[in-house]
Amino acid sequence: MTAFSVGRLPRVEFGAGAIRKLPELAASYGPRVLLVTGARSFDNSSYGPALLQALHAKGCSVSIVKVQGEPSPELVDEAVRAHHPDNISVVIGLGGGSAIDAAKAIAGLLITGQSVLDHLEGVGPELPYRGPAVPFIAVPTTAGTGAEATKNAVLSRQGFDGFKKSFRDDALVAQLALVDPDLMVGCSPALIAANGMDALTQLIESYVSTKSSPFSTALARSGLEAARGGLLAWHQGGAAASAAREQMAYAALLSGICLAQTGLGSVHGLASPLGAYFPIPHGVVCGTLLAAATEVNIAAMALREPHSIGLTRYAEVGRLLTGAHGCDDAEDRAALLRLLQRWTEQLAMPSLSALGVSAADIGRIVAGSRGSSMKTNPIALGDDEIAAILSARL
Repeated sequence: MTAFSVGRLPRVEFGAGAIRKLPELAASYGPRVLLVTGARSFDNSSYGPALLQALHAKGCSVSIVKVQGEPSPELVDEAVRAHHPDNISVVIGLGGGSAIDAAKAIAGLLITGQSVLDHLEGVGPELPYRGPAVPFIAVPTTAGTGAEATKNAVLSRQGFDGFKKSFRDDALVAQLALVDPDLMVGCSPALIAANGMDALTQLIESYVSTKSSPFSTALARSGLEAARGGLLAWHQGGAAASAAREQMAYAALLSGICLAQTGLGSVHGLASPLGAYFPIPHGVVCGTLLAAATEVNIAAMALREPHSIGLTRYAEVGRLLTGAHGCDDAEDRAALLRLLQRWTEQLAMPSLSALGVSAADIGRIVAGSRGSSMKTNPIALGDDEIAAILSARL
C-alpha cells in the first residue's frame, strides 16, 4: 500500500438537528462569541433567533460580522481591527463557504492583530504564520465548498488586476465542524446546482490528483456515491429532497476533507483567475468548467501519457457515477464525459460568455491559472490545452 499522511481534521458533528448542540459547545470555549455569517441569510433564517437566544442563555455575548459575497482581505482586516481588543473566546463561521473562509481567517488573526495580507499566498511578504488562532467552529448552511474541513481561507480582490488567494495553515482548521442538513432547507435550485457541482468537482479532482492516497480515495468514493444519488434529486425537489439534501451535505464535507489531503486540479486552477477577474461565484465556475476540463485532461493523458494512473482513475469515477461498466476503461471514461455534460445542461450551468468572459480574456486567465491547484492535476497541461477548456465553454 502506498505510504501517506493525513493532515489535521476537525471534530465532526453531522446530522439533522445538530445545530442544537452549538450553544453548549460554543460556550465551552468561553463567554465571548464572534459570529461570522452571510449578509442576509442568518437574519432571514428560521434558526437565527433561536440560536442567539440559546447562546445568550448559556451566558455568551455575541458580536456579529456579516460577509457580502466572497470575502476580501479588507473585510478580514477590518473585522480583526474591530474585535482584536475584545478577547474573543470562540469564532463561529455560520453560512456558505464565503462566511466560513472569512471566519477562519479572522479567527487566525484576532490574537496577533496582523493583516491577512502578511500571510496571503502570492501576495505581499508571505510571512510565516505563527499563531495562535482563536478556537473556530464551522457551521455550513450550503453543501458545496467543504470549507468546514480545510485549513485554507480563500480571499479575493476582484477587478482587472484582482486575485483569489489562500491564507493557509494547520492552525486554521476548525476545532469543530457542525454539519446539519436541516440548515440547508432554504437553498434555491441555482444555489444547490452551483454548490453541488463544486463538491462534485472537488471529489473528482481529489480522486484523480497526483497526491491521492488510499485514505483520500476511500473517502472520495463515498462522497461520489452520495453525490450520484443526491445532487439531481435535491435540485429537482419532491419527496426525495430531504434524503438527497443529507447526501449532498455529506458529499460536500467529504470533498473538503479530501481536497485538504490531495489538492485539486485544472478546474480550481482556472477558478482562481476567473473568480478574481470577474464577479462569478466559485461554484458556478466549477459547474460550467467540469465537463470540459475532464475531457481535456483525459485527451491529454491519452495522447501523451497513455499508461497514466489518472486514466484508470477517471474510468473508475465513470463507473461510480454512471453505474455502468463498459467493455474497457475507455468506454467508462466516455460514459463519464456524457454524464458530466448532461448534468451541466440539466443544472443550467451558464456559459462563460453569459458570465462576461470573452475570447479576448483567455490569455490572461490562462496566465493566472498556474497556482497550487494546477500542480496536482493528473497531467501538466500546456497553455493551449488550458485555453481549450475555456474556449469550449464560451
